[in-house]
Amino acid sequence: MSPRYLLLIILFAGIAQAEAWHLAKDEDGIQVYLDEVPGSKYQRFRGVTLIKASVRTLGDLQENLRIACKWLYGCASMRLLEVEGDSTWVYLTTELPWPASPRDMVIRVQTERRDDGSLLRHLSAVTGKVERQPQLIRVSQLKGLWTLVPKGEQLTEVTYQLEAEPAGDIPSWLANQFVIDAPMVSLRTLRAVAERQGAAATQEAPGE
Repeated sequence: MSPRYLLLIILFAGIAQAEAWHLAKDEDGIQVYLDEVPGSKYQRFRGVTLIKASVRTLGDLQENLRIACKWLYGCASMRLLEVEGDSTWVYLTTELPWPASPRDMVIRVQTERRDDGSLLRHLSAVTGKVERQPQLIRVSQLKGLWTLVPKGEQLTEVTYQLEAEPAGDIPSWLANQFVIDAPMVSLRTLRAVAERQGAAATQEAPGE
């Protein structure tokens, strides 16, 4: 075997090993996949579902922070810090099940719009912008991705992916519960809000 082909085999084997997602839960039309994160004891998750709403409707529900905090699992508060071009900085505090202490973070959300109508939001924790609060544990390592892909006029495939180092001590049972509940609850609640809003808009349309 030539060194070139051997190198390709090693490369692709490394990629496959780096992302070995497995289905952890499939319920109510939502699939949750988990994967190990190299160098971390916490898993990352990827939740996928179809929502009967347009990309625009879902994007609006993400940008309205007051509403977004209501459907995003574990969110206690969320406020806008700064907008610059395609990037938005948001300050978020959490409210997680006992015995987890509340946490806060500053997240940069970089929005990407593609020619096929898809909308991507790249998430990353950043330092600074908000002073540390003594009663909150600051999360400084986080990255994630929201992907909204149109599958029809009023049908969107939604993917929510996240990995983070929560800082402080988190019991293993709670960490394992979080990576299932966070995508499952967030996507289920977002779907309910989006489809209810879409139904209301459809009923109002004939009278306009």
